[in-house]
Amino acid sequence: MKIIKCELPRELEQVELHIFADEHIGDLQSDLKRLMSRIEYVKNTPNAYCILNGDIIDNATKTSVGDTYMQEFNPMEQIKRAVEIFSPIKDKILAITHGNHENRTYKNEGINLSSLIAAQLGLSDKYTPTSAVLFIRFGQLSSGKKEPNGSGKIRRICYTGYVLHGSGGGRKEGGKVNRLADMASIVDCDFYVHSHTHLPVIMKQGFYRIDTSNSSVAFVTKLFVNTAANLDYGGYGEAAEYKPSAKDTPVIYLDGRKKKYEARL
Repeated sequence: MKIIKCELPRELEQVELHIFADEHIGDLQSDLKRLMSRIEYVKNTPNAYCILNGDIIDNATKTSVGDTYMQEFNPMEQIKRAVEIFSPIKDKILAITHGNHENRTYKNEGINLSSLIAAQLGLSDKYTPTSAVLFIRFGQLSSGKKEPNGSGKIRRICYTGYVLHGSGGGRKEGGKVNRLADMASIVDCDFYVHSHTHLPVIMKQGFYRIDTSNSSVAFVTKLFVNTAANLDYGGYGEAAEYKPSAKDTPVIYLDGRKKKYEARL
């Protein structure tokens, strides 16, 4: 897994973390108007940042699941559109992961479309072909506790997050939630972000985190978020008898004065 360090301004009292995933740009059912509205919000909101968590483009090919004849434009144009759409907020993108739709081309031809999109945005250092652990530092503790490095500055708050596009899950809600919860068995983080299954979910779990430096344990709450799909009903999903997807996707809120985090739909 890739480690990505996100150093954000001390002045921020809160960070909104928006997840763009399963946008399926190029699919006739993709709600581009809604996508552009979310982009505009992130652009105009100083404390809003985002993650691109896979399946940004639809990329239906001749050998893949899906209908190449029902795409609004071809995969090459989808890449160009994705870069154009996300360029206005490229400085606010904390991570870019690889989705199964982009992986169709890599699997058959060895060409990584997610990596190309990241490179054209100038964000290759934010890209991971698998998963990433984010260290997000910003704000400063309201207690006034100083940084341990002797700088004299008030200590910033650090949040850890584990993100990946995901896989599997099946058709039923229980299986999808299980895939989300299983992320905690991989790495210990404050929050987890999973996409792919098109089911918006927010849940929390209690956990005892070991502190070896003090030979103690501390009770913490882990936050789990599964994102929605930006698709109207129809096309391949309707033909395959999948349930319609709710397009509302969770937003994560990180406090910049004390260690507190939550998600809301």
